Amino acid sequence: MRVLNDLEIGVMFWAEPEATALIRRAKAAGLRCGQLGIPPDMQLEGAAERWRQALDAEDFILVTVFAAFGGESYADIPTVRRTVGFVPRESRAARVSRMLEISEFAAALGVGSIACHIGCIPEDPSDPDYSEIVDVVRRIADHAGRHGQTFALETGQEPARVLRGFIEDVERPNVRVNFDPANMILYGAGDPIEAFRELSPYVVSVHAKDGDWPPEDRPGALGQEQPLGEGAVGIERFIKALREAGYRGTLNIERELDDPEQKWRDVAAAARLLRSLVAVS
Repeated sequence: MRVLNDLEIGVMFWAEPEATALIRRAKAAGLRCGQLGIPPDMQLEGAAERWRQALDAEDFILVTVFAAFGGESYADIPTVRRTVGFVPRESRAARVSRMLEISEFAAALGVGSIACHIGCIPEDPSDPDYSEIVDVVRRIADHAGRHGQTFALETGQEPARVLRGFIEDVERPNVRVNFDPANMILYGAGDPIEAFRELSPYVVSVHAKDGDWPPEDRPGALGQEQPLGEGAVGIERFIKALREAGYRGTLNIERELDDPEQKWRDVAAAARLLRSLVAVS
């Protein structure tokens, strides 16, 4: 089986009906690995076999399977707090069930990590939502653990110290972090380099993404994503921090645009930038 290099550059992309065509777009950018996002409306029955065949045929490695849930909205920070992850009680049971199905799907593909946004963790551990989400994450982690998987929590919707404390309260060895430096900025949650250093013992995967801080004159607004290298992350500093922490996993480019052609042009440009930085870091 092919082994990935340290800091191998990959891509975060969302499943489409034509798996082979999508994988070939990633390979056209010179990428051999990535993270697969599963849209909320994607039917999983029979999907694993189709994806396994396409991945094998194209010699492409998945390192993570991500879940998104129906009803989530990222319009602004208050809307994120109301709709994302496992915080909303009315959708919690269905989303947990979907996450367990994602674990089964990933296991069928031989992928060792699942991930999602679990929602905005309350900063106060005495908040009832806090203990309830702890229980949810334990349940998912235990299920994933039976497949030898990690359950990676996406960063950004709370300060790093809050997420670290939450992980320690969950007390499951396979609960880890997918670190997204841009999300720390987009949500105004803290300096991404300092946040990474706080969370680095738990980080199993990262996103290579960039963005600007929320506008000061629009309370509750999210910051604006930017092409890699054009935002406030400081991607050179980020790569250096990864090296210093001994991180050896993949660098998964994430570019969230409605225009697929521009998205893949930006992914290819990001890959070129990362290659230059990894070569000299």
